[in-house]
Amino acid sequence: MSTERPMEAGVQRDFRQAMSYGDYLDLDRLLSAQHPLAQPPQHDELLFIIQHQTSELWFKLVLHELRAARDLLRADELAASLKGLARVKHIQSTLTEQWAVLATLTPSEYAQFRRFLATSSGFQSYQYRAVEFLLGNKSAEMVRVFDHDPTARQMLAELLHEPSLYDEFIALLARRGLPVPPALLDRDWSRPHTLDDGLVAVIRSVYEDPHGHWDIYETCEELVDLEDNFQFWRFRHLKTVERVIGAARGTGGSSGVPFLRKALELTFFPELYAVRAQIAQGGD
Repeated sequence: MSTERPMEAGVQRDFRQAMSYGDYLDLDRLLSAQHPLAQPPQHDELLFIIQHQTSELWFKLVLHELRAARDLLRADELAASLKGLARVKHIQSTLTEQWAVLATLTPSEYAQFRRFLATSSGFQSYQYRAVEFLLGNKSAEMVRVFDHDPTARQMLAELLHEPSLYDEFIALLARRGLPVPPALLDRDWSRPHTLDDGLVAVIRSVYEDPHGHWDIYETCEELVDLEDNFQFWRFRHLKTVERVIGAARGTGGSSGVPFLRKALELTFFPELYAVRAQIAQGGD
């Protein structure tokens, strides 16, 4: 076996007039965007910064895909919407696995630079909040957290008053002729969707006749996958924080682990879970 691979003749070598990999990806700017603040410098701060920066890049892509999936539902292009949701699920898996890297940060290592975070916190990630809004977890109070950032505030304010992905799915059910309660089709979109028994009955009819509603049935399961993955991410976040700072308060003023634990009680698609109990019990 050889220890050397000769350069092929056709490989581009001169980039004085041609676009390079670094040019296309704007790597100069991307790789110079890490600015550790600890004094004296701490080796592990770069891990902390890159962990969160890469998460924000993935959130940007999740938002891109969820917006498209929502718009495709509105246009009755269900198959194309499901393709986008499949991609989101893979991104979610990557985001969840990333916590394993941050979990290598020990409490003593984090303590060396934690105070330099001041009042900054992942709680203030407007892209994460935008993902929650798109999935239906709306909160006008959360928008006010970003009064200092007009761009972020505008994004969240717009999403607050727009139908969520789930709202568009419910509207699609109605267009398919299913008896969706009218109140769900014309409501205040700035309010989070809450459990509706009439919609549970609609979803149950889909599960009782999967072959008659196959693409709707498949979409229900894709949405459950989406929520499950989101909860796995939340749980992994909680356990990583618990591992690194224990019961200490968050840098942004939250209670820390107790605050994160409460998020595990939230649901985006309540009817998709309520119907499971009805089916399992074999009655109402």
